[in-house]
Amino acid sequence: MVRLSVVIPVYNVEKYLRECLDSVIVPGTEGYEIVCVNDGSTDSSPAILEEYRARYPELIRTVHTENQGLGAASNNGIAAAKGEYVAFLDSDDTFAGHAVQEMIEVCQSGDDLIIFDCNSITDLGEFLETLKGCKLRGEGVFTLEEYPQLLFDRPNRWNKLYRRSLFSELGIAYPGHVWFEDYWTNPKLYPFCRSIRYVSRAWYNYRQQTESITHVKNTVRNLEVIDAAESILRFYEDKGLFEQYKEELEYSVFYNVLLTSTDRVNLINPKSEVQEQLLAYMRKRFPEYEKNKYVMGMSKKHKMLHLLIKNRQYRMLHAVLTAHRTIKK
Repeated sequence: MVRLSVVIPVYNVEKYLRECLDSVIVPGTEGYEIVCVNDGSTDSSPAILEEYRARYPELIRTVHTENQGLGAASNNGIAAAKGEYVAFLDSDDTFAGHAVQEMIEVCQSGDDLIIFDCNSITDLGEFLETLKGCKLRGEGVFTLEEYPQLLFDRPNRWNKLYRRSLFSELGIAYPGHVWFEDYWTNPKLYPFCRSIRYVSRAWYNYRQQTESITHVKNTVRNLEVIDAAESILRFYEDKGLFEQYKEELEYSVFYNVLLTSTDRVNLINPKSEVQEQLLAYMRKRFPEYEKNKYVMGMSKKHKMLHLLIKNRQYRMLHAVLTAHRTIKK
């Protein structure tokens, strides 16, 4: 029985691909498979995949497609997977030691969704910090109704194990060729999970790269976070769940659209008009968002950043963010 399918979307990552594959290959371990989706790579990644598939034919399967983007590659991996559960591993990242065995063991719990921690590492693999999968609760089983703050925890694909049937039963898929595809998709799964388990173990090593969304110079594409937010809000409205989770959804939009995206854009270009568009959207969508209990109760750091943003003090914001980044280094 295949308990777990590890889906690895691959696009032009020859520099990291061997390390990625080596981290998920555990000789002698049964109950899992590796599904590699080559998303139209033009470097040596396809050759590396075929080399590993030839070495581990019982473990690794490959799917080759034209370039469709990370979201579509993830969907193709889900479609090809045979496991009861699906995990995602970006091809420039790695699994931590013993992660595969422990994931297979936890999957026996029968939960619909399993969330875990990850390690943030440098491009050279040096440890930076551990990122909690659930910031406001300890290990255990819950539902979204019991822990609605999950809506503003990390929405990433790669720190979760999903019961594979969730996607087909709910008709939910990742969008292709967009930014923020995880934020667009994962919050839609949460209210339909009968049980969600949080495991406080760092099974994933997330590599901080200069090519990531956080560092890309194209500030305009940050506006795609608005499309993701609207997709979530419309989904909850259509399902009759918006009022139940209004406070959490509002804060999720505030945090992801206004606070995080504005900071990201400001670090790149403090004069960017994108900042104004993000602020205008927030004020139009949630005119009274400052009365939100989570906004009112956020940290002093976030309150300071929000004050600078709402008062359009973008030069000062840039100075504060730059100083903070320098200190962290």
